[in-house]
Amino acid sequence: MTHDLLVVGAGIVGLAHAWAGAKRGWRVVVVERDAACIGASIRNFGFVTVTGQQRGAHWRRARRSRDLWAELAPRAGLRVEHAGLLMAARCVESEALLDAFLATEMGEGCERLNAAQAATRQPGLRAEGLLGGLYSPHELRVESREVIPRIAAWLAEHHGVEFHFGESVLEVEAPRVRTSRATYQAERVAVCSGAELHGLFAGRLAPHALSLCQLQMLRVRPPAGFRLNAALMADLSLVRYEGYAALPEAQPLLKRLSAERHDALAHGIHLIAVQSADGTLVVGDSHHYGPVLPPFASDAVDRLILEELKRQLPLASMEVVERWTGVYPVSAEVPCLVDAPDERTRLAVVTGGTGASTAFGLAEEVLAAW
Repeated sequence: MTHDLLVVGAGIVGLAHAWAGAKRGWRVVVVERDAACIGASIRNFGFVTVTGQQRGAHWRRARRSRDLWAELAPRAGLRVEHAGLLMAARCVESEALLDAFLATEMGEGCERLNAAQAATRQPGLRAEGLLGGLYSPHELRVESREVIPRIAAWLAEHHGVEFHFGESVLEVEAPRVRTSRATYQAERVAVCSGAELHGLFAGRLAPHALSLCQLQMLRVRPPAGFRLNAALMADLSLVRYEGYAALPEAQPLLKRLSAERHDALAHGIHLIAVQSADGTLVVGDSHHYGPVLPPFASDAVDRLILEELKRQLPLASMEVVERWTGVYPVSAEVPCLVDAPDERTRLAVVTGGTGASTAFGLAEEVLAAW
């Protein structure tokens, strides 16, 4: 059989391409080297983030992806844990930056909050030092480790997408694809192999100088009954997320945080906290870069992440129930990379850790341009 589309990789980028192909009525097959998806796609927040993404095409891509998540969730039986984003501001420089952000097109639909309004939005926020914040209605949050396999199952059940797990793709010479178990014929091949930079088409990726980023994350059990009404972020995120950080008004904040929060910035730490159905909080994260990264997590980094959580939420108790690391590819130049080795083949790599937030929109663009 000749497939219309063969996708290499069953992470979120691969699944996005499979769904985009299936919606066109294509015969789609997905080949994944691991027995299940265990990479960056399940080791993240499941936080579909629009507000703060890089201005321009990537921000629009995130807006479109969020709409596609909202379309997919009821169809595939995906639980949306909560919606929205609260950005808490404790620096006057953060307040100025938020005002500047809201004056751009990226602030559409967002609401500027004073301290009382922020505390009303999220009961339990530390009142000391809270100046205000921003609320965005655009975000949503899912449980990655549950929804990634569910999307694959739904694509198989409802769209006839064929999945082959535990099978490595060894060679792509479209329309021929050779794996460790079989040879396939496909009119188009989308290579979505994430952080694997030295495998398929390594020579095509090399000129783009991609690197790896490792993050540390935790799952924390708060006191019984505590609820997050939206995803929570804070000042450190404003100098990390490009939609804010690229604005001129970010420089005074960066200068202040570099002096006052050097320990956190040195490890690329900023706060994201989201909540799961069982009440636990997924909290992170840190960022360390290199061509290869050791698989060892640092307790000192975890403590810094938890200190940032306590800076925002003075919870009476905070039990760490899980710790893990994740790795994703990064580029200093672009948030995603699409390359065409030939007319039948596309490489699609999200290069800024925003796969959950942008992959659905990216896949639509790749298939439309094809």
